[in-house]
Amino acid sequence: MDLELNHSFSLYSVTLVVLLLIFSCTPAEGNFRVIGSPETIVAALGDDTILPCHVEPQIDVTGLTVEWSKPDLKPDPNDRLRRVEYVHLYRDAREDLDMKIAEYVKRTELFADGLTRGNISLKITNVTFEDEGRYQCFIPKLKSHFKSSIIYLYVEPKSVTTETPLQTPDPKEKIDINEVCAGEVLITAVCVSALLTILTAVVFAVYWRHKLQKQEIKREPVKGALLKGHVERF
Repeated sequence: MDLELNHSFSLYSVTLVVLLLIFSCTPAEGNFRVIGSPETIVAALGDDTILPCHVEPQIDVTGLTVEWSKPDLKPDPNDRLRRVEYVHLYRDAREDLDMKIAEYVKRTELFADGLTRGNISLKITNVTFEDEGRYQCFIPKLKSHFKSSIIYLYVEPKSVTTETPLQTPDPKEKIDINEVCAGEVLITAVCVSALLTILTAVVFAVYWRHKLQKQEIKREPVKGALLKGHVERF
């Protein structure tokens, strides 16, 4: 009976250790981050510009809602629902125009091919002075504590002799994403190796203990017989 209890307890211990290791190696919520440009984006009047924003590490966001808004914009006092309209709203795998700010109609777009890699940068065409200010990129259903980021756009008068080049996301951001992904793979590999090592050690310990207990049980009758024979001699 004791052997069965010990065996059951050992199996329970192995299961508990495995579950703890699996949960410890599972990425926790909050690993994803929405990251915008920390530097002010400067655009010349009438030019096109890009507000860089992406999710790190890379994930496919084509099935998520992406909101671009101006947080300093106040709701329309005539709107009973006090709704705030969007600079750009991506929902159900397409742009939603129902709540778009009129001044941005046909002037904004996301990069369709970039959404699969977590790129939610916003392109604004024919920049005006009214476009200047703070912009927020936001993914409401992203499993993270960092679902949004703020980017500031400054609009300057267009020079007669020079033009402002179209600003694109810094290539270093891609390098950073690759480094983060490589780090995630390395952590996963280390966790798996540790899991296998500990699991092997636990299984071996349980097997060895079980074997010793069997040997002990076999010795008990022999000891009893020897003891009985010794007593009978006296």
